[in-house]
Amino acid sequence: MTKINLLDWRAERRQRRKQQFMLLLGITFLASAALVGIAYFAMDEAISHQQDRNKILQTEIAALDKQIKEIQELQKVKANLLARMRVIEQLQQSRSATVHFFDEIINTLPDGVYLTSIKQTGTDVTLDGVAESNGRISAYMKNLDSSPWFKDPKLVVIRTSDKNRLRSSEFQLKVTNLTKATDSSQPAAGAPRK
Repeated sequence: MTKINLLDWRAERRQRRKQQFMLLLGITFLASAALVGIAYFAMDEAISHQQDRNKILQTEIAALDKQIKEIQELQKVKANLLARMRVIEQLQQSRSATVHFFDEIINTLPDGVYLTSIKQTGTDVTLDGVAESNGRISAYMKNLDSSPWFKDPKLVVIRTSDKNRLRSSEFQLKVTNLTKATDSSQPAAGAPRK
């Protein structure tokens, strides 16, 4: 007996196409899920790698910041040492100025004039003393004015007194110390050296 298929061949074909479509849909879904998963893991790996690089950079930046602080501290120490060296150099340059100052005080002092005190404030020097006459005070002022180490002697006070029939004049002079003004052991420019 012959078999006759009574099923509609179009329905069977529709059913087969539907199954193929579902199969392709499932494969596409799985492929898409796999691609999304791979992309997710790749991005996660890239982010993790970048975070590791950022940590390395932060560590290096912290080390460089520490070195910068050390350099700044060393620069402060250097500046401090340079300032001290400048002070020492200035002291070395002006070391002989005190000797020249007192030497010139003595060299300019005429006979009959005696000093009782010497005070220096900056470049101003105050000389107190006793002289046998006013003429000797005048001679002392001329000697100071002609000295390369002093300038502008000014008589502040003069008092004449007679003690035991000896006449004497107490005086106070102000003069400018050029060794302090130039801050060196050399006299002012153009002044002869003794």
